[in-house]
Amino acid sequence: MQGKALEWAYEIEGKDFRNAGKVSSKVKEILKELGFDPAFVRGVAIASYEAEMNVVCHAEKGTLHFAILPEALKIVVEDQGPGIPDIALAMQEGYSTAPAEIREMGFGAGMGLPNMKKNTDELNIASTVGKGTVVEMVIRPPLPRE
Repeated sequence: MQGKALEWAYEIEGKDFRNAGKVSSKVKEILKELGFDPAFVRGVAIASYEAEMNVVCHAEKGTLHFAILPEALKIVVEDQGPGIPDIALAMQEGYSTAPAEIREMGFGAGMGLPNMKKNTDELNIASTVGKGTVVEMVIRPPLPRE
């Protein structure tokens, strides 16, 4: 991945379950078209999907910024939502603040942030209650085989 960065930005609407997953699908397609390793693409797709679904389930709206940098991929998801009062608690598998109607649709199992952490090299979360959350993920591709 040499040269300058390639960048994209996609809007995500809160509670838009009809279009949920489309942004992460675009990210996946871009990486597949560029010839990235399938296992790497899968991990990026999982991390971006989880971030997108957190916006859909919890926020009013958000933006996913996606950049292919010379040394890594960077995904930043910014939302306007309730914020996360206790990030450490939210990082625990199974912990969820999703309301019953979201859980009834099959979402909100409390695996979003843990799955992001499992599929990224770096995960940084900044959140302000009542304002929103910024999730920054860095994923480094495997080194090419010689």
